[in-house]
Amino acid sequence: MYLATGAGLAVGAAAAAWPLISSMAPDADTIAAGAPIEVDLTPIQDGQIVNVFWRGKLIFVRKLTEKEVGDMKSVPLSAMIDPAAFTTRVKNGHDQWLVVYGNCTHLGCVPIGHQGNFEGWACPCHGSQFDAVGRVRHGPAPINLPIPPYAFETDTKIRIGEGGKEAA
Repeated sequence: MYLATGAGLAVGAAAAAWPLISSMAPDADTIAAGAPIEVDLTPIQDGQIVNVFWRGKLIFVRKLTEKEVGDMKSVPLSAMIDPAAFTTRVKNGHDQWLVVYGNCTHLGCVPIGHQGNFEGWACPCHGSQFDAVGRVRHGPAPINLPIPPYAFETDTKIRIGEGGKEAA
């Protein structure tokens, strides 16, 4: 009798606690909206591209080398399909970090890093080429790789999904 009563109480307590515990989890709308993510920049080496996902979309985080920064600053706007100055592609004071969406702006293919003629990405589907800061330089892509909203929390950590500008 004691065992049956104890088991009944345990099952009843678990049944009563389940809705309380599940109500603490974010609802489906919050999950679908895409909570911000944090990316630790410490392990990323010069020239390396790291892929992360936010809101189900691929994001490229790239640490530019000093040479790439210098080269990208000197590209004339007249050489671009969608002209954009270097300073509009990176955050002030963090010239070595680029954060862009990782899909070609032509038809959404995923460009391959460190490919093409411009030290950036090349789309294997239709031949678009982007430079090291995601500016389209050749091919059918009409615009640069967009920039997601992001902000630097510290010099070694960014938060994608808030605190920044929308797509550039």
